Amino acid sequence: MKIAIKDQAKAYLDKKVTPSSHIFLALDDGSSKFSKLGGSCAIGNKFQLVVSDQADAEYSLPLDNDAGLNITTAMPETMYLANGLTLDFKNASLALKDDSGILDGAVMVEQYQAPTEEENKLREEMKSLGGKIC
Repeated sequence: MKIAIKDQAKAYLDKKVTPSSHIFLALDDGSSKFSKLGGSCAIGNKFQLVVSDQADAEYSLPLDNDAGLNITTAMPETMYLANGLTLDFKNASLALKDDSGILDGAVMVEQYQAPTEEENKLREEMKSLGGKIC
């Protein structure tokens, strides 16, 4: 899979990541282990770039790019990504698009921090509530 990183997005990311960073393109809709949401009605239309100093076996599918960034994703995310995948920076936000249109106009960049036990409990509680409110 390939992602085009526009010059404006590359300039923005250069301020947020180091050349040795691992960048995971992850869903941020409550379905991924990196999502801060516990449950969401916005399945598949909210993404984030998670920056880590270590690789993650689950997020090992490379996203080839001409910006020289080490970007990977996981299999569940690929069902929402199509041909023409592009990351751009406009109106002070990262925008993820593909040939179908805008996937997320406000992609966040998050530094990975391992969740605490309390955060894991809260995430599980929110997941169970998410199924009841959507």
